Amino acid sequence: MSQIRRSSFRKSLHQQLRGLFRKFPQSIRFPFYRRMVDCDPAPDSRLELKIAESQEELEACFQILHDAYVSSGFMKPHPSGMRITIYHALPTTTTLCAKFDGRVVGTISIIREGVFGFPMQSAFDLTQVRAKGGKIAEISALAVHPEFRRTGGAILFPLMKFMREYCAEYFDTRHLVIAVNPDRIELYEAVLYCERLQENVVDRYDFANGAPAVGATLDLRSASAVFKQGYGGRPPRKNLHRYFFELTLPNIKRPSRKYFTTNDPVMTPELLDYFFNQRTQVLPELDDRKKSLLWSIYDQVEYRPVLPLMQGSADHGHPLRRHQRYSIRCPGMVEFDLEGQKQSFVLDVIEISLSGFQAESKISLSLDRDGWAEIDLGQNKRSRVEVRLVRHRETEAGNFYGFKLADPDQTWRECVAALEMSLTSGDLA
Repeated sequence: MSQIRRSSFRKSLHQQLRGLFRKFPQSIRFPFYRRMVDCDPAPDSRLELKIAESQEELEACFQILHDAYVSSGFMKPHPSGMRITIYHALPTTTTLCAKFDGRVVGTISIIREGVFGFPMQSAFDLTQVRAKGGKIAEISALAVHPEFRRTGGAILFPLMKFMREYCAEYFDTRHLVIAVNPDRIELYEAVLYCERLQENVVDRYDFANGAPAVGATLDLRSASAVFKQGYGGRPPRKNLHRYFFELTLPNIKRPSRKYFTTNDPVMTPELLDYFFNQRTQVLPELDDRKKSLLWSIYDQVEYRPVLPLMQGSADHGHPLRRHQRYSIRCPGMVEFDLEGQKQSFVLDVIEISLSGFQAESKISLSLDRDGWAEIDLGQNKRSRVEVRLVRHRETEAGNFYGFKLADPDQTWRECVAALEMSLTSGDLA
């Protein structure tokens, strides 16, 4: 029997077995999936997990992704041999890679909500997820090299562990959302405790070449307790709770940050030009609105030669602010003089500019008050500034306040200048 015929026979047999297995009740299927988990608490030292940042690493990730999507029917072959989307061009997207012996063997992309929203928004309603509060990230572009797909999760689980840690600790994310093929949704529900966004299957998900898809979500705030209930007490190789939430893997290379920023952009002008203008036509094929948004993101002069020119007017309703704002997640406090007594309030700063910042407070604050704020902008980077509380925005996610600075101190100025001048996260390391 030829190799092609054997492969076709195995595929047909697997499909028949999956069909029979689905006839069993969920109370039998889901525990069976969880018993199949095999997560090695001591991976091979040759395995390294990191942010894909070089041209070689990104190209390898996009090639693995392309081949996986083509073989699954989620896209047609591209002349570049890579799957690259406009979301990969954004500083709010981070691509992680798994390398074995220096070779990229797995990848996953994390898309934080940016100027283009999420790919899933075209097909799925995220209203219920947003109502719970907290930032959302879409998990996309998951692929493992064919040579490593039969290794019992030796690449997949470390990659997912890194993804969870990165989202929770560095990417300022509470909710993960994902669109998967209907044939795979039960694995995500059973093993990772994802919950479906809606019961109906989307017949045509354009982001995957019109293939059917099911949307699902995972709340990272409650995930530890859920995983502990499902996996607690099991042997180390079967205990995903311990593996995801308690174990430290030396294989994971965490990002080095000078300031408490929430993104790790890697697209230099040269990389942006190479992947999105030369190897593909992603940027030239954008409409004028998206081109305008891209110009507003990459506003440094170094990017101008590689950004796509607009066909019509440059004005698309997105005027540049006087002072650019930067996403950050850092602790702080503000002190007001209330009726002759000084009172302090804890803040969670989420955005800064040269002239002010936005922060969340668990306690209601009164507008038009003057005071002093102390903000930890980074490791040993504390700023003390005089502020005035000028805005309040109440949302389902919490109460957010806008503060105007009387005069930024040297630490504040240095932080904003660094964020303004940096092209990639490497410039801030």
